[in-house]
Amino acid sequence: MKKQNIYRAYCAAFIGICIIPAVCMPFFRSDSSREKRDISAFPSVKTEDGEINFEFFDEFDTWFSEHFAFRQELVNADGRIKSTLMGTSPNSDVISGKDGWLYYGETTDDFLNINTLNEREVSNISHNLRMINDYCKKNNAEFIFFSAPNKNSIYPENMPFNYIPVDKNGNYELLSVELSDDSFYLDMKSVLLDMKYILLEKEQNVSLYHKTDTHWNNFGAYVGHTAIMEKIGSEPCSAGTGWYTRNDRLGDLAEMIYPAEKAKDTQIYNDYQFAYTYQGRLRGLDDITINTLNENSEGRLLMFRDSYGEAILPYMAECFGTAEFSRAVPYRLDNIDGKTVILEIVERNLGDLQKYAPVMNAPVADISGISSEFSDDEIIIKTEETGGFIHIYGVLPDEAFSGESHSIYIESNGIVYEAFNCFEDKLLKYEGERSANGFSLYISDKNIIDNIRVTVVNSDGKAVTYKD
Repeated sequence: MKKQNIYRAYCAAFIGICIIPAVCMPFFRSDSSREKRDISAFPSVKTEDGEINFEFFDEFDTWFSEHFAFRQELVNADGRIKSTLMGTSPNSDVISGKDGWLYYGETTDDFLNINTLNEREVSNISHNLRMINDYCKKNNAEFIFFSAPNKNSIYPENMPFNYIPVDKNGNYELLSVELSDDSFYLDMKSVLLDMKYILLEKEQNVSLYHKTDTHWNNFGAYVGHTAIMEKIGSEPCSAGTGWYTRNDRLGDLAEMIYPAEKAKDTQIYNDYQFAYTYQGRLRGLDDITINTLNENSEGRLLMFRDSYGEAILPYMAECFGTAEFSRAVPYRLDNIDGKTVILEIVERNLGDLQKYAPVMNAPVADISGISSEFSDDEIIIKTEETGGFIHIYGVLPDEAFSGESHSIYIESNGIVYEAFNCFEDKLLKYEGERSANGFSLYISDKNIIDNIRVTVVNSDGKAVTYKD
């Protein structure tokens, strides 16, 4: 009898603990926004068409799993137990490293040197950067390109022991070698800023990246800023009288697996008093467009950046009379005359440089001396009007390509334009897919688009022309 009572008490306690999150839902709301992801809304019994929603119970199960009471506390406990006792992470977007270091899960392929870009994809990115540089030169603008290294590229020693890289070059190295090859792009060496080399060569007595955040800290950003200004040939922003630390950075990776803690990371500051001011409304450093003014400086800056640009923004803004910082994609190369144009993209997203063509007038080309064969194969080619331009994009069959690299030309009404080697995955309804066979360009909407021909000129001399 005593044994049965113990069993009953155990079952009652277990059931009671299980139903507490459900019973307490109206009083203790869960805030899943701190896990850096979208959460589901309460499902509807009917669909938008007025039909019965047969997915209701599956959707309700998902909704409940994301909204039950004390969810953050339980996720937090799970994260601490797994990271501390087992050295693993409960979230696939976070890698739990040694000594409390956290890394972004999307950098795994880069770290392991797997699923890398193929030869033609690397060549496509080089081609696209060359076209941007040529456009900048024609508009009296200076172009600088650099990739912000993933944290585990600078601090690999704190990655888990079972993450063993393949012995070959990753995307960063493949692209760096391509851009540094004088036989292909004589002027691209002057454009490329090897940020990974610069950070690795910096004396590591002070950390350049946050321990529990994806990004470099203020000091790492300042090292990057100094390298940029040296590349331009200008003085960097002052660091004041020195650097000091405060534990006031909420690490984005820590927040994903320890959402109930508000775990703080160390940030590094200096006492320099910035003179620049923001123009227009500023909601935060993650705004799509930020404009600054500094009456004590000269020059004009246009910087395309991602989240790594937040920490470097104040230093760059201080060194230019006017500056525009843009997170918009595709990049808009409007009114760049006389500006310094900087393109920054994090290492893990290098492949995106063959996804979206910059918005600019495509250069006119002359291919009259090239002999090409005509193909009757069907191709995908689309046109649309957008922002004062006509956007022409599409994808070609594998048979069009040979050799290590290629250029694609679009002819319409007797005018030939050079296209970017970009596969517009979203516009083509292939979101998330990769292809080295795409093309994309913008031309003025004043032009009449008709009788389109697409010519592929390969590095081995083979040329193929397709008709729309």
